[in-house]
Amino acid sequence: MPGRPAGTAVSFYGIVVDAHDLPSLARFWCQVLDWEVLFEADDEIVIGADKSAVPGITFVPVPEKKTVKNRLHIDLAPDDQAVEVERIIGLGARRVDIGQRADVRWVLPADPEGNEFCVLTPKNSLID
Repeated sequence: MPGRPAGTAVSFYGIVVDAHDLPSLARFWCQVLDWEVLFEADDEIVIGADKSAVPGITFVPVPEKKTVKNRLHIDLAPDDQAVEVERIIGLGARRVDIGQRADVRWVLPADPEGNEFCVLTPKNSLID
């Protein structure tokens, strides 16, 4: 698999998101990431850039709505943070406050089901 160091037995494949309304949440994330629905059933929707590009996101049903802050979240690295934040808000996200400082360099929206994610400043590496 491309990007896997020699001798590594595992690679990052995808993220699974519990969802109350799978089709709606999958459509939101497809619009945010310019991805497509790759598989859809009543109990699972898989989205990705294409069927052989990893990672992807899988949405699975849960009866309850989200009630607490995520323990894991997605970070997005845009070319232009302000433009992307406004676009994402226009798609149905909303800004949230989880107690972050006013001087942070990221913006914290939540998707239509309340899952927090970060829109970072433009990035060229994992550590800049």
